Amino acid sequence: MSSAAPNIEPLTIPDEAKQRVRLLFMAKHALWGGGMHPEDGNHAIYHHEVRTTLESLGLNLRLANSYDVLFTDPEADFVFPLLNRGGFVNSEMLIPILCNMHRIPYLGAMPFLRGLGDDKSVSKLVSTHAGVPTAPWFCYRRGAPVEEKDAPPATRWVIKPNASSASWGISDAHDWAGVENAVADIHGQGHDAIVEPYLDGYDVQCAFITIDDAPIALPMLWYEREDTQRLWTYYEKRDLVQNTEKTALKAFDDPDLAPKIEAYARKVAQEFVPFDYGRIEFRLDLETGDINFIEINLNCNLWSEKVMAKAAAEAGFSHADLLETLLAESYRRNGLIASTA
Repeated sequence: MSSAAPNIEPLTIPDEAKQRVRLLFMAKHALWGGGMHPEDGNHAIYHHEVRTTLESLGLNLRLANSYDVLFTDPEADFVFPLLNRGGFVNSEMLIPILCNMHRIPYLGAMPFLRGLGDDKSVSKLVSTHAGVPTAPWFCYRRGAPVEEKDAPPATRWVIKPNASSASWGISDAHDWAGVENAVADIHGQGHDAIVEPYLDGYDVQCAFITIDDAPIALPMLWYEREDTQRLWTYYEKRDLVQNTEKTALKAFDDPDLAPKIEAYARKVAQEFVPFDYGRIEFRLDLETGDINFIEINLNCNLWSEKVMAKAAAEAGFSHADLLETLLAESYRRNGLIASTA
């Protein structure tokens, strides 16, 4: 399947603003020299690539790899936050909150929206409110009762941290004892646990950027998989172990299903505006045609090997085009430049 690219052009930042705006890029591996990291794997490659792409744009760039740069005034005019996985619950909201304290604008959604998107259970409430099909689920919060009656009906369940990323902590179970043990393990690590029925099918990825405060859909992609019954792990997604399954990230433009999924994705995206960029994921069963919202990932991965950049490439954007477009639109939205062109 191939995808028709939307009729959008990359935005640019005026040369004057590139020098005037002091841009602080924050990422765990912002100062990494390149290559794999022993614990974070390809996440370090990703952060290094974003840094070098930003450098190629000729921006007035500063770098930081820890939150403490924002504990006092960082003497910056704008923050590009990729330091999202801080090792503690709700860390994705800390940089936006600290920026708000200093009244410094930043790329991405405001703290409440970041939290709303990262809380998988509450984002499903948003999806349901928007009229988008969403499979049943239940979130077992730490400190609340863990009772079998609350679990959605299924013969196989998926259990994961409610705010996990890159499939960290995911497991499955075929009976209540397995579910209960998995929930207890996640609670023991300090996280809430979400429990869902396993949905067979394929992951369809809907990447959005915002232009003039409106969500713009990039070409839709899907993971064509050899074994849809198999769970992907964090270690596979970070290339820390070899993934032996054959998979491919490809464009998706099924004439019947793609328009339906995009319409659903737009409904979800509209609930989170303004967010600058994000990825909305659906599970599609090709045999039945069933479509279910899975999650939204605001401030999603911008590595050239992942969905956002791959979708932008389908629309004719280079990696530099994508990052400059995101910054240009956010600069405009936050009053740092008059308009984008």
